Amino acid sequence: MNYEFPKGFLWGGATADSQYEGGFNEGGRGLASTDFVTDGSHTRARQVTYKLPDGTTSSCDFKKGMPEGAVGYLDPNEYYPSHQAVDFYHRYKEDIALMAEMGFNIYRFSICWTRIFPTGLEDEPNEAGLKFYEDVVDELLSHGMEPLITICHDQVPAYLADHYDGWSSRVTIEAYLKLAKALFERLGKKVKYWLTFNELNVLRGYAQMGTHSIEPQVHYQAMHHVFVASAYAVKMAHEMMPGCMVGTMYASSALYPLTCKPEDMMAQMRTRRLTHYYSDVMMNGCYPYFARMMWKVNGFTIQMEDDDEAMLAAYPLDFISISYYRSTTVNKDSIISPIGLCMDTNPYLKATPWGWPLDPLGLRYILNELYDRYNKPIMVVENGLGEIDEFVNNTVEDDYRINYLSDHFKAMHDAIVLDGVNCIGYTMWAPIDLVSMSTGEMKKRYGFVYVDMDDKGNGTRNRYKKKSFEWIKKVYTTNGASLSEE
Repeated sequence: MNYEFPKGFLWGGATADSQYEGGFNEGGRGLASTDFVTDGSHTRARQVTYKLPDGTTSSCDFKKGMPEGAVGYLDPNEYYPSHQAVDFYHRYKEDIALMAEMGFNIYRFSICWTRIFPTGLEDEPNEAGLKFYEDVVDELLSHGMEPLITICHDQVPAYLADHYDGWSSRVTIEAYLKLAKALFERLGKKVKYWLTFNELNVLRGYAQMGTHSIEPQVHYQAMHHVFVASAYAVKMAHEMMPGCMVGTMYASSALYPLTCKPEDMMAQMRTRRLTHYYSDVMMNGCYPYFARMMWKVNGFTIQMEDDDEAMLAAYPLDFISISYYRSTTVNKDSIISPIGLCMDTNPYLKATPWGWPLDPLGLRYILNELYDRYNKPIMVVENGLGEIDEFVNNTVEDDYRINYLSDHFKAMHDAIVLDGVNCIGYTMWAPIDLVSMSTGEMKKRYGFVYVDMDDKGNGTRNRYKKKSFEWIKKVYTTNGASLSEE
């Protein structure tokens, strides 16, 4: 079969600042909610002091008034993902050159909010932060790559979290829009593709939302503020950058009923609605029909301002982007999280060492499901295989990664060519090894490039090409045609 993709298809890779960038405490970067961690029993430190926009200082006691599962600050000299990571901050030219060598024509990266506004409340952006991201964009463009920027990737400034409970407050809407405006003003003539948020349908709690509670009432109110912020950002983007495309990214595991029992089918429908709730609002411009009944049944009260729903209706997203790593099953007895997550496995599928089922056909399934529902362009902006790589003779023989990606590319091709899905791009997670956010490990590796670093942050951070490097180079530079030879 001919697996060449449509002309103009975007091929690349994706990373997140808190797992990849590093540069902690450099260039005026402030504290972010991702600089904190829950260790299950106690916090790692009691206080941290902030410098405020007016030059004064303020402290926050993380023990005081915190519920079970409180978060604490890790010392900057101790390894943690957002502190050192794999040091893209200093190695971005080297890494972008490697991406260009692999044939990338797009690279997705995220902004560290506090590198631009250290507390979120400053009147003016931090020039050093803006300059860093402008340098990254310019380097990408010099290699013929389109930047795809995620404005907010699972974090808020820690100051907004500690003093305003993050997205619980409309103060965070204004702070977010200030960030978006600064980015659009500085980079708008150079960047066409933007994502307002990352994996909204699985975010909750302090690190991701800045809220000190994960109760559903708090979560859904905070998420309403996120929806409104995104709509205003779309409006601003279209006014400031005519012709740009704005989307948001959603975690999109395929979800199957475990059996064809009617009860399992109903469980699948009900669970799926909880995940589509988020994309329905932002893609269709209104809350889905079942939302208010869900609020009523669960006793939620969503506070809205008079023009909130009008803004949602007027400024839906231009395209949808997804992560896809696995599929799951659900049955009438499954335990479902308040935000609709079900992690049941599939007896018909093999799994990774971390228990993630391998299901390339599920990617074709989810692309069709979302295109059926929204009929807007789709990008797959995260997909990849986390595995334990054996580094021998300065390389990794990662045939398992090649096989995984080959199967997923063929499924994506079939969704486009055989089914008619308008999928316009793919950015693999993550082209250069980084810290796994789900486990906090380096040993769970995804990249085509091996980074010399262990789970404790020890190592040179030097880069080495894996076997998959040359394979993906051939796929990308032939627009998928090389897959036909396999």
